Amino acid sequence: MFIEPCDPPRSAGPTAVGSFLPDEALSSEALQAEVARRSGLTLPPRLLTQATGIVSRRVAGEGVYASTLAVGAARRALESASLSPLDIDLLLFASASRDMVEPATAHIVQAELGSRAHALDVTNACNSFVNGIDLARSMILAGRARRALVVTGETPSRAVRKDPSSLAELRDGFAGYTFGDAGAAVVVEAVDRGGILHVDTETHSEHWEVGGIPGGGSRHPRGDAYTYFRGDGHELRGVFEKVGTAVIDRTLHRTGMGWDDFAKVLVHQVTVPYLERFAELTGVPAGKLVVTVPELGNIASASIGVQLDRVFPQLAPGERVLFVGLGGGISIMTMVWEKS
Repeated sequence: MFIEPCDPPRSAGPTAVGSFLPDEALSSEALQAEVARRSGLTLPPRLLTQATGIVSRRVAGEGVYASTLAVGAARRALESASLSPLDIDLLLFASASRDMVEPATAHIVQAELGSRAHALDVTNACNSFVNGIDLARSMILAGRARRALVVTGETPSRAVRKDPSSLAELRDGFAGYTFGDAGAAVVVEAVDRGGILHVDTETHSEHWEVGGIPGGGSRHPRGDAYTYFRGDGHELRGVFEKVGTAVIDRTLHRTGMGWDDFAKVLVHQVTVPYLERFAELTGVPAGKLVVTVPELGNIASASIGVQLDRVFPQLAPGERVLFVGLGGGISIMTMVWEKS
């Protein structure tokens, strides 16, 4: 799509949001029972629930893909904004999951929606969605787009090993048992007031090997063993604890804001113990958090989008929200947004 150059606006940000959850719920008790049955391992009662604080998660059923969840969320966001898919001139599929290696899943989403936008994928683990919002904002401020649709569809439950051959293999993939599936979407456009006020990032790429899904790329193009999530959850938590608060402290200092200045704080959620540790380290009041992890699990980059959808209708113009993204790689990202 050719985008006629226009005078760049001074601010942009999300103006509508939608989320979409698969119908099927899977409890931690049922997941643990399936793992025990298929592996033959004897596991302590309620191991998954007690270790993670996750009671259930949603899982995509047969014929439901990352694009399916993204399209469901996109339609809700567009409906909320009273927009047609043809009102969008930039479509970003910003997700850790995807339908296939090639083409970009954004094209599959676009074909289903019936839009005609410039479409591409943005991928940065669990920070993909926040990165996508930032990229959309940047394109709008540069005059390269007028209205963007940023979508994510996450299906990490399909990267969970349910038949580990040993306790060592169970431990190696244990972080995967936190995963759930979800979709989220936001419309991003120019605004007269508010919008995204501040963005900051910190990246520690030396830790890229701590966790991930190694299959599907040029290193491991084939082999089912590489399609499962592998990583040390304790090491991942240790890295985030070591480096994660610096960017938050810097954001508060540079903006001159404190926790009282935010109506809500939306943070990527992995487990209940980690969320509690995050609150302890940063000092964010528990009442500012939108807690989804006990019922939905770790829904990867959809986490912040689903949280935003839950609080968006209650936010008044002028109220501010802090997004805190945490992604494998390792990357940390903060975004200060004011509702227009």
